[in-house]
Amino acid sequence: MSKNIIVVGGGAAGMLAAYFAADAGNKVTLLEKNEKLGKKIYITGKGRCNLTNACDVEELFLNVKSNSKFLYSAFYGFDNSQVIAFFEKHGMPVKVERGNRVFPVSDKSSDVIFALQRALKEKKVEVLLHTEVSKLCYEKITDTKADEEASDKKTELKITGVILKDGTTMAADAVIVATGGLSYPSTGSTGDGYKMAESAGHTVTECTPSLVPFNVKEEWVKSLQGLSLKNTAISIYSGKKKLYEDFGEMLFTHFGVSGPMILSASASIKQSLIKQPLDMYIDLKPALTQEALDKRILREFEEAKNKQFKNSINKLLPAKMIPVIIELSGIDPDKKVNEISKEERNRLLMLFKKLPVTLNGLRGYNEAIITKGGIKVKEINPSTMESKLVNGLYFAGEVLDLDAYTGGFNLQIAWSTGYLAGTSAAV
Repeated sequence: MSKNIIVVGGGAAGMLAAYFAADAGNKVTLLEKNEKLGKKIYITGKGRCNLTNACDVEELFLNVKSNSKFLYSAFYGFDNSQVIAFFEKHGMPVKVERGNRVFPVSDKSSDVIFALQRALKEKKVEVLLHTEVSKLCYEKITDTKADEEASDKKTELKITGVILKDGTTMAADAVIVATGGLSYPSTGSTGDGYKMAESAGHTVTECTPSLVPFNVKEEWVKSLQGLSLKNTAISIYSGKKKLYEDFGEMLFTHFGVSGPMILSASASIKQSLIKQPLDMYIDLKPALTQEALDKRILREFEEAKNKQFKNSINKLLPAKMIPVIIELSGIDPDKKVNEISKEERNRLLMLFKKLPVTLNGLRGYNEAIITKGGIKVKEINPSTMESKLVNGLYFAGEVLDLDAYTGGFNLQIAWSTGYLAGTSAAV
């Protein structure tokens, strides 16, 4: 018998949940409060949308920061290869880049949305835009374990539909809540699903911005705004204790540092940074040992021995960085290269290998890729994504207490939990 299923939230998890709920022949209505679907997808991956990661399935779990075991059924039910196959089936070829990151061949996140919209149309999903849900509707059901005389009657709740902001009631046999977290609130992620879950008796864990850029104390950072560094390494310390290290890509901004490597670091060191500022060291030449780099600098100096210092290191650094490194080195920019002492050269060497910056804060939800925290997963059935408290109520995506590192892993969580919620609600 066909069911009437409502999906709340037209993001990644919601659209996939709606597709798979309708795939089983059910009547599915997708409710989205924005003027279009997939608003957050449009801005992910700098508008390119890193839709998953082409690593082994086991590696997906290693890149989930919170509650990875909860995702066992979700990841194995709809893994990264199935995500790729789904999009290619719906007319969007993909490519794999460094770090196994998967993007549309077109480099356009809008193509991800178009593929999903084609899929929803194919399954005759009714999409209602500008439609905001204010609360869930449920009724009490009494389950007697033995018979009518049993004393251990257990009261449960059963979903019956939703009430819209305009007061309209929409009936449903099942409701899937996929409203996102609190990150990028301009896209509609304003914590609506948390309120709905709490009204149904669910616990929402503490929520904080995650995969978020850092504020930096040093003023010179501002002069490097827009400079992207590839193949660099960072190490972050609290006093003498190393908290984090990584290799990859980073970006200087008007407030501090960002980029994939920095965002991933924020997931690990956020709690330490909330307590106190931390020291970060940037290795601009991680492929070279100190000895090898010293020889390289000497070679450059030999070629430019009659030049001024400020004109001698252009082969070693991006042009934008040269004035900063010169100032930090304390070497007179007009000094002839052949007059630079070994001590001065060592200072320069240390700036290449351990450029120090002080991390003194995190940016907010407006710049956070995801939300850490959400609906407590112990209250959700991991095999179905159904609430353990309300029959017929399902959750998917960032609204749950699940978060991962950068590289396509957070969208994989959305696709996998959306698939599982949609197929489970359809039964």
